[in-house]
Formats: sequence, C-alpha cells, structure tokens
Amino acid sequence: MTNSTPIADRVAVVTGAGAGLGAAIVRRLAADGARVVVSDIDIDAARGVADTIDGAIAVEADVTDENQIKALVEQTVDHFGALHIAVPNAGVGGVQPIAEMSYADWRRTTAVNLDGVFLTIRHTAPAIAAAGGGSIVTISSITATAGSPLIAPYAASKAAVRNLTETAATEFRDHGVRVNAVLPGFIDTELVTAARPDFEAALGLEPGGFDELMAAKQGRYGTPDEVAAAVAFFASDESSWCTGSSLVLDGGLAASLF
Repeated sequence: MTNSTPIADRVAVVTGAGAGLGAAIVRRLAADGARVVVSDIDIDAARGVADTIDGAIAVEADVTDENQIKALVEQTVDHFGALHIAVPNAGVGGVQPIAEMSYADWRRTTAVNLDGVFLTIRHTAPAIAAAGGGSIVTISSITATAGSPLIAPYAASKAAVRNLTETAATEFRDHGVRVNAVLPGFIDTELVTAARPDFEAALGLEPGGFDELMAAKQGRYGTPDEVAAAVAFFASDESSWCTGSSLVLDGGLAASLF
C-alpha cells in the first residue's frame, strides 16, 4: 500500500530532539510518514526518543561544532540515502539582566541558538538540494519581534534566526530548498519551567506569578504538539509556495499592548 501521508518516506533531521519541542517535532514528522533522525548533544536522550519511533536513528551532535554537524548530515545520507527536511531546533536560554551578564554567558546562548542554526542550514541545504529539494524549518521565537528584558541573548539570537531564515530562503530558493520559521510564544516545556522562578525573582512576582502573567498575556501556555503541527505544515508540500515566511504561534501575545 502506498503511504499517502503528507511527507511520506522523506528523511528528516531534527536537532535538540531529545526532549521538549524537538521530541514533539520529530514524533509528529514520523507520524506524518517521515523517516527521522533524532539528534541531540545528549545521546541517551536522543536514543530514548528514537526508541519510541519505528525506524528512527539517534545521532549525537553538538550544533556548535561544525565537524559534528557535517557528520550528522553524512550519517543521515549514508543511512537513509537522502535528506529532505531539516529542523534546527536546538536551543538554550536563561534569565539575566544585561548589566549582570558575562560575555561567556552571551556567547554560550548565541553559539547554540544562532551559530548552530547557521551550521545546520549551511550543511543540510546542499544535501536537501542534492535530493531534489525539500524544506528547512527554523525555530525562532515571538521574542524576536520586540525587546525582551532579562533574556537579551536569547531574544537577539532568535531575531537573527528569523533574518537568517529569510536570507537563506532567498539564496536556496532556486535550488529547491524552502526555508521558513516558526515563532512560538511561551510553550510548556522544560526550558520555560526552569526559567519561571528566575523570571519571578527578577520581576518581583510571587511564586506562581509568572503563570498568571502568561495567562493574562497569551491566554495559556502553548503545547509542544502545537508547534510541531506548524513545523509539519512547513515541512510538507502543503506549504509548497511558502519560503522566507514566519508563522507566529503565541495566543495573541504580540497582538496586544496590554
């Protein structure tokens, strides 16, 4: 029987896929018919996700190491014969005012969130083009659209990812590679959960106050599956005329001043 799911038999790589958004994304792509590579700097976490998906493989990769990204692409093509979809999802963050931030802290965040996306696009795009074309979906953030106190390197790197997405879309369009960005608001992931106490302390909120703030600003936390659905749309031919686009998923956070 022919597989008729939206991305049947295409090969997808997702970085930072050992937990959170990455795990939800790789599971959604697999459910939609893709053969998937679960990549993470934590190989045990990657294997834990891959073991739940038929035919998936886990590959250890630090997205800030160009040789490891090159090896990730090579292992993917060697194993599956091609690469059609890439999702540079790996990211880190933290809560700290600029005046108290060390340059090392700034570089750690931007190295993963921006340099890692550049390296992933740089090495996956030619492989995708060689396979006849496909899609790269970057994970930016609603914080890319405005000043974001206390998370300067995170927001700045995500703004740069959005711009890089548009540039890459232009450069790779004639090679059959579409590049689009998803801009989530605050999602119920381990990254956000870990940051809540720091936000509350920095903003002078009582315990639970950050949850109340999010309820007022965006209604509720988004879910990883909602982000994964947006990624799956951009990964599939249902978005065949979309490139250089940004899709905001924030429950209305950016739409209101109050």
